[in-house]
Amino acid sequence: MSKAPINSVLFVCMGNICRSPTAEAVFRKKATDKGLSIEIDSAGTIGSHAREKPDHRAIKAGEARGYNFSGLKARKVTEDDFAKFDLVLAMDESNLDNLKSVSPQEYHHKIKLFLSYGAAFDETEVPDPYYGGAGGFRYVLDLVEDASDGLLAQID
Repeated sequence: MSKAPINSVLFVCMGNICRSPTAEAVFRKKATDKGLSIEIDSAGTIGSHAREKPDHRAIKAGEARGYNFSGLKARKVTEDDFAKFDLVLAMDESNLDNLKSVSPQEYHHKIKLFLSYGAAFDETEVPDPYYGGAGGFRYVLDLVEDASDGLLAQID
């Protein structure tokens, strides 16, 4: 049985200002470096930060590792996203549950935990670094880089 090709990925956290834009920036660079053409976006399960740039601490940590956050702005997940994207990857169980509650049943197979693609860490969820210090944003990058590599290995 052949698996469906992955041509588009949506990363989702709660507010779309820390974890999911970090995942978008990391995965975009890693996919581009491999010569892959994949549609990549991020969104939040809530819309309270809509149109805001990613958190300055996420940008600082990510840019220190060579990732580009230019043009990224928070937005809320829409019903159309479930049809449009081949994978909808949640940063944690809470967002996974929220996504499944708003997604049409026919798209539930596309919704997964992002860290299910990781191999180097025991974590199953990307922790929200918003209320912590810089170390939390660096740890999010570690987790996201690992899961991105795992996902790309399955796409390649």
